[in-house]
Amino acid sequence: MKKEISRRDFLELTVASGALCVVGVGCQGPAVSRQAQGPKLVSPGCRGTRVKVARLYMGKRQNPYWPKPNLDLDKEMRFYKAEFAKLKGELSDVDFVVDTLVSSPADVEKVAGRLADVDGILVIHLTMGTGGVLNEILKARKPTVVFAVPYSGHQWTHFGELQKQPVGAKMECVLTSDYQQLAVAVRPFRAIHHLREAKILDVRAAWSDARQQYADKIRDKFGTEIKRIELKHVLAAYNAVDDGTAQAEAERWIRGAVKVVEPSRRDILKSCRMALAFERLLDDEAATVMTVDCYGSMFEPLCRSYAFPCIGFTRLNNMGLGGICESKLQDAMTHIMFQGLVGRPGFQSDPTIDESNNAAILAHCLGTTKMDGPDGPAAPYKLRTIMERREGAVPQVQMRIGQTVTQAELIGTDLLLHFTGEIIATPVSLKDDRGCRTKITVKVDGDARKLWQNWSHGLHRVTCYGDITRELGYFCRFADIDLVNEAI
Repeated sequence: MKKEISRRDFLELTVASGALCVVGVGCQGPAVSRQAQGPKLVSPGCRGTRVKVARLYMGKRQNPYWPKPNLDLDKEMRFYKAEFAKLKGELSDVDFVVDTLVSSPADVEKVAGRLADVDGILVIHLTMGTGGVLNEILKARKPTVVFAVPYSGHQWTHFGELQKQPVGAKMECVLTSDYQQLAVAVRPFRAIHHLREAKILDVRAAWSDARQQYADKIRDKFGTEIKRIELKHVLAAYNAVDDGTAQAEAERWIRGAVKVVEPSRRDILKSCRMALAFERLLDDEAATVMTVDCYGSMFEPLCRSYAFPCIGFTRLNNMGLGGICESKLQDAMTHIMFQGLVGRPGFQSDPTIDESNNAAILAHCLGTTKMDGPDGPAAPYKLRTIMERREGAVPQVQMRIGQTVTQAELIGTDLLLHFTGEIIATPVSLKDDRGCRTKITVKVDGDARKLWQNWSHGLHRVTCYGDITRELGYFCRFADIDLVNEAI
């Protein structure tokens, strides 16, 4: 099962206004209304500018022969624009800042200056007889996707060879009669854009040299800013939350739960106050992702003395922002990449293997109820304590059985590990008290034995709804990242 989620209902909402109030998943109240003039989310995960794409129609007006000699190119372009209009929900955050027909290398040269600032180039192949045009487009060194339906011409026979050349390193191709794939072609441009606009707040006592070096490399390659936030700033935001608003937030989570199992009302209230504080911090910093060193330097001074961050992280994920456990910056980067590609959050997990059904069990106490994205349906949840600590409050989410999922982790700046599968079980019974609270059993596409034999680079993986292997491949080509399937 693969479910594509539109952005159309989400784009006009502000994170600060509280418009995204969904029963059972939490919503801010009047205490943070002062932030209503703050930055808007352009699309899930992005507070910055819109995605800029150059849409170039590549075709010859005179005697193109293929697909037919009397082809009306103006009619063809009108047809494509009608198809793009059908995809307005998926492309509502995209501006086609260059939108023109190119029939010769000279035509490309005329718009070359306007290609400098785009996130990507979408080339729509219309006819044969366009030799040299694509090569001239690729000289811009911008991520480029060529979309070609059958009978567009014979140039496709050279696409594979061209990809292998240095000039073709930034080129991908979509050869299909499915016009919905036009939206898929744009997704890697959005992910690149989102990463450049993103800002991650990392709450921890101090940074090591290695952590600073990682942050520098991430900034240099992707443009993502990673900023350490001191405890005093979190506590100031926590103490500034109005009592009535925190109470209302807690009541929403309690009413929305299938059951409150262990947490006390007091613990839920403290967690909801922290959730509102996280949103305030993200608004103040114009950031998109929050992560906390919750099992390290922030365990005693923040989590145990004030509140655990789990409900706050879930709430941010539900809103189209990001909440990442354990100060895992690689997980945060993978989460941002997922949001850019498909507008959905990631489920951070600690996997374990069950060879008896060729499965990986992905577990974490923190679950996100809106795995389909902010405008998608909410999954049922219980309020539980954190399994290892037997304290705090965390949503135990029951995800959708039968859902195809993709697991991935961005390692450093040049490797992306991944595998796909289908959710065949969601062990959330009170009898299933081993492992973390939220669990999904994923039947692996490939070999679970090879998966554990190939496993490397730490425990965590991040899971997204849908098989997005193609989108990951496009993104990795454009970002000079090696994409490795761990299960084959």
